[in-house]
Amino acid sequence: MKKAIYIWCVAVILGITLQSCFDLTEEVHSEVPASEYYEDETSVQNALASIYYTGFMSYAEYFFYLQEFSADQVAWRVWNGGLWGYDDGEKYVLSVHNWSPASSIIRSSWETAWKTIGMCNVILEDLEALSPEDIGLTEEALESYKAEARTLRAWAYYNVFEVWGGAIPLYTAAEMDDIPASVDPDFNQGCQIIFDFLVAELDECLPHLPVNKVERMNQAMNRVLKARLLFNANVFINEDRFAECATVCEAILGGTYGTYALANDYRDLFNVGNHTSPEIIMAFASSESNMNGGWMRNMPFLSYNIWDYLGGTYNGVSGWNCVILAPSYDNTGNVLELGGTDNPICFLDAPYNDKLGAVYERFDDRDIRKRNYEWDTNENNYHGMFLKGLITDTEGVPLQADADRDGQDLVYVDQLGTFQNIGRNLETVMSSRWGETNSGLRLIKYPMAPAVFDSRNAYEIEFRLTEVIYMLAECRMRAGASDEGKRLVDQVRKRYYSDADWSLVENDPGPGFSSFDLDWMLSQWGLEFLCEGRRRRTDLRRHDKFTQGQWWFFGRATEDGRLLPAQRERKYEWYPLPESALMVNPGLVQNPLWK
Repeated sequence: MKKAIYIWCVAVILGITLQSCFDLTEEVHSEVPASEYYEDETSVQNALASIYYTGFMSYAEYFFYLQEFSADQVAWRVWNGGLWGYDDGEKYVLSVHNWSPASSIIRSSWETAWKTIGMCNVILEDLEALSPEDIGLTEEALESYKAEARTLRAWAYYNVFEVWGGAIPLYTAAEMDDIPASVDPDFNQGCQIIFDFLVAELDECLPHLPVNKVERMNQAMNRVLKARLLFNANVFINEDRFAECATVCEAILGGTYGTYALANDYRDLFNVGNHTSPEIIMAFASSESNMNGGWMRNMPFLSYNIWDYLGGTYNGVSGWNCVILAPSYDNTGNVLELGGTDNPICFLDAPYNDKLGAVYERFDDRDIRKRNYEWDTNENNYHGMFLKGLITDTEGVPLQADADRDGQDLVYVDQLGTFQNIGRNLETVMSSRWGETNSGLRLIKYPMAPAVFDSRNAYEIEFRLTEVIYMLAECRMRAGASDEGKRLVDQVRKRYYSDADWSLVENDPGPGFSSFDLDWMLSQWGLEFLCEGRRRRTDLRRHDKFTQGQWWFFGRATEDGRLLPAQRERKYEWYPLPESALMVNPGLVQNPLWK
C-alpha cells in the first residue's frame, strides 16, 4: 500500500497519469514490506545506493541544461539554416530566453525532479519503523543513515527549489492524506518556508553524518549546501546572509567538518581516481559499467567523428555536435573559406565591452587550461580542455565536417554565423540558431581517454573545496575587503600558471577588467566552474545578471522578426511550472510572473 501511495503522490506532483511511459516504479527498492526487506546493514546501504543512482541520473542531465544553456557561457547551437539540431526548439529556447509553461524542456525537467525526493521519503519512513537491533545496527548507526537520507533529500530539494522557488510542494512523507500542493499560495512566502525547512534539515542532520566520505552525504557537504543557501539568500528570500555564509565557510576551511585541501594539479579533479583528491568534498561514484556521467559534460559539444581525434571509443557514446561555448568574437571582416572572418571584434573590446560571455578569451593566454585538448600517452594524462582551429585524426589527417560543410575540413572558429549564407545571410552578430557546423569552440572538461584508460570511471563532482574558497572570497568583497577576497581567489588561480607566468598575471585582473571587483569575481566563478552545471543558479542570479546582464547576441541580433533584447523579462529568473503539472494537480500555484 505504501508503495502504491508513493507512486500516486509522485505522479500527481509530476503532472502525469499512471499510464505514462515515464516509469515511476523502476528504482523503488522492493515490493516487499520494510520489515522483510531490511535484514542487515547491507540492505540499508543498498536502498540508499539506489537513491544516489536515481538522484544523480535525475539532476545530471535536465537540470544541467536549465543552468548552463540559459546562461552566458554555453549554448545549444542549431545549424544548417536552422534545419538540423533544432529539435522543436526544446533546448534552443533556453539559450534565447524564450521558454514557457508549455515548453517540453520544462515538463521533462519537472518529471525528473521528484523521484529522488519520493524515494528518500520512503526509506525514511521505513527506517523510522525499524528497530536497530533487528538489523544488527547500533542506534547511532541507524541515525546516521537517516541523516544521510534526509541530507540527500535536502540536496534534491535544493535543486528543485533553485529552479521553481516557492511554487513547489513541500513533499516530506511517503504517505499523504492530501494531494501535495504548492507549499503556500504566496510565492515569496513559499520561498521562505522552503528556505527555512532546508536550513533546519541540514542543521539537524549535521552531527549524525560521517566525515570525509566522498561518495556519501557527509558533514562538509552538508555545510557547503547550507552555505549555498545563505550565499544566495538575496535571491531566495531577499535577505543579505553573506556574513553567516562566511562563518560557515571559515569553519569548513578550518577543518571542523573534515580534512580537505586544494589539488595542486587541476587535472586530478576530473580524471580517473578523482575521488582520492583532497579537494573533492562529495562526488557521485561512477564507472563504465554502472552509473557514469562525466562524458555527458563533453559529448554534447563534440562531432560525430570525434573518436578519430581522441583515438578510442566508448561503446554507445557518441558526439551530439549541438553545444558550443559562447563565442568571443563577432563576424566583422571578410569570410574565410572554412568559416569565420579575418578581422572579427572581440566582445570584450569596444564597442561591446562585455563583462559576461566571450568564454575562451576570458582565459589568459598563459593559463595552462587554454590549449587544445590532447591525451599524452607518455604521461598517461591529458593537457588542455578546448577544441579550436583545425581538428585532425591521430595520424594528423584533418577530420571532416558534416551537415552544411559536409566533406570540408573541420575547423572550429570562436565565432558563430551563417558564413556560407545558408538559410539566412551572414550578419555581424547572430543567435545560436544560425551557427554552422564549424561555429563555436568545443569543451572537454572530463578527459576522454583511450578506452584502455576509461574516463567514465571518473566520479561526477558535486561539491569541491574551491566553491567554499570562492564563496568566502565574494563574501569578503561584499563586506568591503576586496584585497582579502582576491587573496583567497589567488590560492586557486595560481595553480593554472607556471611560477614565472604567475608573477606576471597575479595582479592583472585579466581580459575585460581593470580592477578586482565583483564583476571580476563573477568572471572567476565562470572560469573555475565552466560547464559544471551551476552558472545560472549560483552566479548570474546572485549578481542580478541573468536577465539584466549583457552578453553575445542579446540586444544585437534579431530572431523571428524581433530583436532579442539586451535585458530580458524578469519572469525568466524563475522557471514556470509546466502546464501538464498544473492541469493534473489543482493544488499547484503558478509562479506569479508566469500567470
